[in-house]
Amino acid sequence: MEIHDISNPVYSGMVKWPDNPPVVLERAMDMDQGATANVSQLACGVHTGTHVDAPVHFLPGGAGTDTLDLQVLIGPALVVYLADDVADITAAVLDGLAIPAGTQRLLFRTRNSTYWARGDRTFHEDFVAVRPDAATWLVEHGVRLVGVDYLSVAPYDAGVPTHRILLAAGVIPLEGLNLAGVAPGAYQLVCLPVKLQGCDGAPARAVLLR
Repeated sequence: MEIHDISNPVYSGMVKWPDNPPVVLERAMDMDQGATANVSQLACGVHTGTHVDAPVHFLPGGAGTDTLDLQVLIGPALVVYLADDVADITAAVLDGLAIPAGTQRLLFRTRNSTYWARGDRTFHEDFVAVRPDAATWLVEHGVRLVGVDYLSVAPYDAGVPTHRILLAAGVIPLEGLNLAGVAPGAYQLVCLPVKLQGCDGAPARAVLLR
């Protein structure tokens, strides 16, 4: 069995959304300083690295990450490759991908994954993401989970519309994937977010099996 870890490591100083809290991972108890055990502490936003969004992220009164359906987070998934010259995921782009009918979990590998592959700590505003018309396309075609290889499913300049279209329809955004080196095609996705009660997002470990 092939196992592809498509999660990004979490570490101090890693790239983050500009107005989100920085990531700080450090030892709170250290055996080298006389402690009986090593114990670390983590401070970060819940939309750090590889993570999922919950409806309450953009929908007032929406459900939190602890309610997300495991039947959606685990199951057959399709990885599609977009060439480096694709700047935006639009409805027209999706029409040209020949995505099989019935696809419920769709992961996009774009030029974004090269940022993760080289350990880039710079936030890039021009990352490839899902435009609102593509979000509507995904909902209308029955996609239940959409995965992207940067920190947001939505473009930097159009974050609210894309998120609201997807979350209002019950589509789970899986963000911050590292798909570098993953060939396009069919896989089994296993994505397990931290069970944060009532929260708007949660870090996740995601793998592809084949």
